[in-house]
Amino acid sequence: MQLAERTWPELGDYVAEESVAMVPFGSTEQHGPHLPLATDALIAEALAREAADRTGFVCTPPVRITVSGHHRQFHGTMWVEPDVFRDYVESLTRNLTYHGVDRVVFVNAHGGNVPHLREVGGRLRRDRTAYAIEWMWDESIPRLVREVFAHNGPHGGPKETAMIQHIAPELVREGELESARDGGVLELTAEETRQFGARTYYDCADNSANGVFGDQTDATAEVGAELFEAASDQLVRLLEWLDDREFDELIPEPHVDPQPGSRRS
Repeated sequence: MQLAERTWPELGDYVAEESVAMVPFGSTEQHGPHLPLATDALIAEALAREAADRTGFVCTPPVRITVSGHHRQFHGTMWVEPDVFRDYVESLTRNLTYHGVDRVVFVNAHGGNVPHLREVGGRLRRDRTAYAIEWMWDESIPRLVREVFAHNGPHGGPKETAMIQHIAPELVREGELESARDGGVLELTAEETRQFGARTYYDCADNSANGVFGDQTDATAEVGAELFEAASDQLVRLLEWLDDREFDELIPEPHVDPQPGSRRS
């Protein structure tokens, strides 16, 4: 169910029976010479829509401009500061709870959002407002991603290329796949990014001239379909698991017993 496509009475009927919602999170940032700036948003939205169609759980409109300041040197990238993003996400989630939702899955396709979505989820859980959990699509199927690509790459690599080839093939610049590989970084190793135990870079441009990593020529729409189906299955299972839990099971105990096993008179 797509929240924005429904009427308010229909949403009233939904929250009378259900308390689970999804919020898709992507980004608007460079993804090299071969992929659109909307790459992360397209992936998150497609996975959330698929899961909503398969389960009936409600999906909100997507959040497309997020924490992307580390890609700011590349034309077109848009971002908000992390504290602004966290406050926005918290306010948005509290809005859902006002209408009766108390379990939220942040359907995420941008690595820069991960710590901030988890921080917001922790805040909401601690004050017993909601159980909100961040779900990152490629982290749900790590073994498959490793198996299908020899040189994956954390950004603009073959996994994202294959997903867009499957979801929105008309947006992939197929003629730029080799230049993406040759102008980027094939392998991002610890030796290149750390010195004496310190992480020495802050921005994508510190490491990659064209903003991408991995071998994009390994990607195909067929592999993208395989990744999409596997990740969708994981998201559906997470939603069903969440729906089966009692709310109190998901909320932390106020304190551990200071004297476990003791009897009190």
